[in-house]
Formats: sequence, C-alpha cells, structure tokens
Amino acid sequence: MYSIRTIQAQDNAQMAHIIRQVSKEFGLAAEAGFAVADPILDQLSVVYDQTYAQYWVVENELGEILGGGGLAPLKGDESILEIQKMYFLAEIRNLGFAKQILNLCSEFAKGKGFKSLYLETTKELWQAVKLYEKLGFLHLDTPQGNTGHSHACEIWMLKTP
Repeated sequence: MYSIRTIQAQDNAQMAHIIRQVSKEFGLAAEAGFAVADPILDQLSVVYDQTYAQYWVVENELGEILGGGGLAPLKGDESILEIQKMYFLAEIRNLGFAKQILNLCSEFAKGKGFKSLYLETTKELWQAVKLYEKLGFLHLDTPQGNTGHSHACEIWMLKTP
C-alpha cells in the first residue's frame, strides 16, 4: 500500500538519498551539472515550503519514502512553474506515481493561476520523456529561465496545465 503526501522535514534524508541513488543509476553525474549537484537536496522540505512551490513524496505502509517530485517558480521567469526533482526507486516505477504527481502539479499550477509548466530532462530518462509527451508536454527548441541545468539537460518541455 502506497500513499502520496507533501514532503515533511523527516523525509529530507530519504529523498536526498533517492535522488543521489537514481542519478547514479542513470549516469547523471553531479560534475555534469545535473540536479544531483544541487546544494538544496538535503533540505527539500524547506525549499518547497513556499507559496508557489510544492513537493510530494510516495510513501509505503512502513513509512519509507520511495520517490517524489514537485514544482517551484522557474528561476528567471517566475510566471512559469518548473517541474523539479522527479525521482523514483525502481520498485515503484511504472506504477503510475509519476503521472499522479504530474497531475498534482497541474492542479497546483491551475489553483495558483499559472499558465505554464516547464521541465528539463535528458535522453537518458527516455521513459520519463515518453510520459511527459503523453501528458501533453511539448518539446521546445531552447531552454527557458535560468535553471542552472540547461547545459546538462538537452530536452526542454512546456505544458499548459
């Protein structure tokens, strides 16, 4: 049995570990500029505790965190919300949690009056790219805002929630 809920302070260490583990699994090295290098990884509950941000985690019946994802204003264009740090352990991939969290992101964005959702990713995460496409994200020719990851992520996508 799994549940999705907003991140809490006690989830920070587990979620940071998942992001580091999954990044390593897919070869997304910190030195290449991927999110695993972000200094905020160990404090996600604080980072996403703001009016226009939210982060959700997937928890099992034992209280273990198995993945998560969220959104926050895009640096450089705060009229857009950016999907951020969507990472899941292998055991819950393909169970629909990414889709559920993306739907929560869309609802959150609509509720806050935002017109666009943006994300950056890489071809190594091709399964995620297929899901984004299926959910209506469109490919862009250039990155938006100033995420700090645009040089590592060669895929930029945008959706109207």
